[in-house]
Amino acid sequence: MTPITIEFSLTADDRQFKEDTVALRNPQELFEYVSPGGGCESMPDDVDEIQLVFLSPEHPNQQNPVADIRGTLQLGIVFLTGPLAEILQTAEEIIDKAGRGELSSSFLTVIGANG
Repeated sequence: MTPITIEFSLTADDRQFKEDTVALRNPQELFEYVSPGGGCESMPDDVDEIQLVFLSPEHPNQQNPVADIRGTLQLGIVFLTGPLAEILQTAEEIIDKAGRGELSSSFLTVIGANG
């Protein structure tokens, strides 16, 4: 899997401001970040959009180029953007980890799963 950039932003007076960026080397670091006790819990309350940006693969998928088509999936205020294969794999892991209680309540809230 490819590196991930997380961008936190907020909107005030109809202007969007980029608040902070976290660079992660792999999805394991992403799930450490959104697990209980991870860095996601220190996210400011005024964040109104989180972009998870997956970089394109170093080597294009020759057998199935559809896997590399860029897309976006929205979960609450979280937008996963990148190659379709990366987005789908990450979404499956989010569902699995949520079911096993391995995601912080902060992350569950921002994806719309806590109420």
